[in-house]
Amino acid sequence: MTAAPLATAPTPLSPVHGLLRRLARDTTYVLVGFPLAIVGFVLAVVGISLSAGLLVTTLGLPILAGFLYAARGLADIERLRLAAVLDRPRVRPVYRRPEPGAGFWRRVFTPIRDAQSWLDLLHAFVRLLVALPTFVLLVVWWVLALGGTLYVVYDWAIPRGVDDQDLSQLLGMGDGAGARIALNTAIGLFALFTLPLVARGCARLQAGLAYSLLTGVAEMRQRIITLEEQKRAAASAEAVALRRLERDIHDGPQQRLVRLAMDLGRARHQLADNPDAARQTLDEAVAQTRETLDELRALSRGIAPPILVDRGLPSALAALAARALVPTELVVDDDLGTAAGRLDPGLESTAYFVVAEALTNVSKHSRANACRVEVTRKVGRLEITVTDDGVGGAHLAKGHGLNGIADRVRAAGGTLEVTSPAGGPTRVHAELPR
Repeated sequence: MTAAPLATAPTPLSPVHGLLRRLARDTTYVLVGFPLAIVGFVLAVVGISLSAGLLVTTLGLPILAGFLYAARGLADIERLRLAAVLDRPRVRPVYRRPEPGAGFWRRVFTPIRDAQSWLDLLHAFVRLLVALPTFVLLVVWWVLALGGTLYVVYDWAIPRGVDDQDLSQLLGMGDGAGARIALNTAIGLFALFTLPLVARGCARLQAGLAYSLLTGVAEMRQRIITLEEQKRAAASAEAVALRRLERDIHDGPQQRLVRLAMDLGRARHQLADNPDAARQTLDEAVAQTRETLDELRALSRGIAPPILVDRGLPSALAALAARALVPTELVVDDDLGTAAGRLDPGLESTAYFVVAEALTNVSKHSRANACRVEVTRKVGRLEITVTDDGVGGAHLAKGHGLNGIADRVRAAGGTLEVTSPAGGPTRVHAELPR
């Protein structure tokens, strides 16, 4: 059974609404950033000066540690503000922490030995160099945009002396009110239409400095950790698959091939003395050959099922659901099987094995009467949900089948959640990036 996606994307904002919303965010970010930059600059200058002056005494280091913690607080505020400007999730570095039971001086030295704490202080010190010009530029642009477009309203109220010259006169446009209004309105309209670009540029300039010092290093470290976890998960999943394949071959086809060799040897000896017995032995050998081929085909489905390669994920999942021991309802996007909508082969294989292993666990352990598999394509990800009405109690402990699913999902850069209270129901939900 196939169906359309169960959830639809939210209705996007109109271009004008989105532009105004972005302009408001960027303007607020730049305007609020200026007083925060002043506070950070004063904090950094006073902290460095005071701690350096008192370094000869025992008070210098505790004061420096206190200012580093204060800079960390300002950095956390900036990280919260960055999310709206850069459209990135908030990433907070993992700071050094004192060991449990550490003494006073060890706690004092903890932030001093933390590289990110010094980056926070450096950002508090240098951000004013960027915040001041961007603040002035944006305020001037807003004044030009509002004052120019509304100039026709208040032109009459501006006092003018006998010898005063307007900009329109200096440019040779005439000295009348019409020339003044036309020139100032044109300047205002130009500033108004370019205001979103100027605001965006100013906000990105401030946010770029903050991101490079406060978040960039942390994201790089987090990315390295994630890649290392994915590598370990891929190696673990591959090792588990190889051990399972080795065990299945040893317990199944290998034993049958040994018996087949013995039957053929016995038939060769029986051929001269007892042809009827030899014929019966050969019939048994043929049956063994057929059973061995069936087992090899079943094992090949665990390596690279041909239906997945030839016809795509929906057909392969339909075959899995048809073979499942528990009645299974399948809901999958139809376009995942089309030439234009097919996923990357590695992602297709991961999704297939997630469903296959989940259905195997349902059949072996859940004692369920019904199962439901949903595979939907979302923006930037593929979601897989397998639910059953069994007894529950499933978990990701080492050595269980669900742990193998978790390794495959982590190796693909995805996440896995298992909800299985005692008494059921069980829900296995995987999200894979695409």
